[in-house]
Amino acid sequence: MPVLPGAEAFSREGGPTGVLLCHGFTGSPHSMRRWAEYLAAAGLSIALPRLPGHGTTWQEMARTRWEDWYAEVDRAFDNLRAQADEIFVMGLSMGACLALRLAELRGSAVSGLVLVNPSLTADTRLFYLAPALKLFVPSLKGIASDIKKQPADELGYTRIPVKAAATLPGLWRITRANLGQVTQPVLAYRSSTDHVVGPASLALLRDALPASQLEVRELPDSYHVATLDNDAQAIFTGSLEFTKAHSVHAGSAQAGSAETASAQAGSGREHSAPEHSGPSDGTSRDGLGRE
Repeated sequence: MPVLPGAEAFSREGGPTGVLLCHGFTGSPHSMRRWAEYLAAAGLSIALPRLPGHGTTWQEMARTRWEDWYAEVDRAFDNLRAQADEIFVMGLSMGACLALRLAELRGSAVSGLVLVNPSLTADTRLFYLAPALKLFVPSLKGIASDIKKQPADELGYTRIPVKAAATLPGLWRITRANLGQVTQPVLAYRSSTDHVVGPASLALLRDALPASQLEVRELPDSYHVATLDNDAQAIFTGSLEFTKAHSVHAGSAQAGSAETASAQAGSGREHSAPEHSGPSDGTSRDGLGRE
């Protein structure tokens, strides 16, 4: 299935500190590309995979489920470990949930997390009704491009495949049940106005993690896809500062600086990561908790 122009996976070789970025449900790497390029310009090794079924058509996504998306993130993590000796994981919305699940399963191999408008629970009854709806309705109106800054487009689907949406509660449940295993430092960004993810998800995260471990920063001038919105630069610089603060290479040339990133964005060695967009084969990777 051809990938939409601009929705391709992205990676770049850099120093010993790596960052894995995870995009959101029905979105694509396009929503994270500027963030990834900013961190790459600071000298970090970057992996931004395209989740199976994303960046093509919603009909293809209907053939995938959350275990497929997690498996791609897990594969990208292993590939990045061949380049970097420490890895930070960053995610938007559902991608933030995948980042948390990875941290639960990988433990100390994940050095820290940066989450933007993380999704940990349903904000409407749609997702709980989806298992029944999928028998009658193939798709519903999409949630993509919730961006205050206009014109804007995150290269997300205008329709939600109900079969794929019906698997999301399983990801939320298993991630919430194991939040106690998240021991890494966490920086979370929360948009003051978000038409996709409500306040319940962040409340769950606050309840699960001590204040000494979790820092929450507000994004006053952005909607859900804040990585493409008015507060995007604050996310970019904040995530780099967070990475430097918690890196074993803090202060090294490889860690880079915000100034270097701003000056060099878009430069360096770049290539598309191998794509693995096929649906699940019905088997589960250890620890995924397929339901």
